[in-house]
Amino acid sequence: MIAELDLYGIFLPALLVWALLAYPVTLLLRWALRRLGLDRWIWHPPLFELALFVLVLGGITAASEFVLS
Repeated sequence: MIAELDLYGIFLPALLVWALLAYPVTLLLRWALRRLGLDRWIWHPPLFELALFVLVLGGITAASEFVLS
């Protein structure tokens, strides 16, 4: 199902809103990985960061489907 969110008369795709929520979570996870020193085990950092964002976005999407249904 394609979801849209109404923000004062402006319809936004739900995926855009979830992506905007996933970005700060991804930044926080990246900061934690660097702080713990685990980033030195990452072979290709940009690819890892993209995959981390996709995983966080998928988790937020799944959680919102669970909560909203």
